[in-house]
Amino acid sequence: MPDHLQPAWLLAAHHHENQRYPTPVEGVTLPYLTHIGGVLIEAQQALHHHPEFDANLLLCCAILHDTLEDTDLSADEVRTTFGPVILAGVQALTKDESLPSKRAQMEGSLHRILAEAPEIAAVKLCDRINNLCPPPYYWTAEKKVAYREEAQIILRQLGHVSTYLSQRLADKIAAYGKGEGTN
Repeated sequence: MPDHLQPAWLLAAHHHENQRYPTPVEGVTLPYLTHIGGVLIEAQQALHHHPEFDANLLLCCAILHDTLEDTDLSADEVRTTFGPVILAGVQALTKDESLPSKRAQMEGSLHRILAEAPEIAAVKLCDRINNLCPPPYYWTAEKKVAYREEAQIILRQLGHVSTYLSQRLADKIAAYGKGEGTN
């Protein structure tokens, strides 16, 4: 099996190159690749607890999980470079924006994730663990509550794939619920 990690990282770095995301501090943003790296670190830690996971699949999908959704990278390029299994994982992790609501998009993605290998569900858990850090300064209390509720749905639907990741996410949800979202 080929090692796709370096090509995946370089591709993600190229396609997310000019993207930034807000922090809790007004006027301060971080390169989006910081998020990708955070998800990758969570996935690497999960491998210590789940040596049965396909490391290449888990880590490549962790790196590429937002490329189809947030960049101009095409599914054909992912398939050509990484193969149909990694493409299917990345597609499952990608919201279907043709669905009528954010809730329907999340449910559609969770349904597709559950149809894939457990590594894909693990990536989604890693993503939400990383995302439950202090939110952008402009998020309302209602937005924070809704985001926490989404995390609880993700935990209920996908937590069975990893005791380690489900506990990490449960801890992050508990801290986030107290207004202490941390990394």
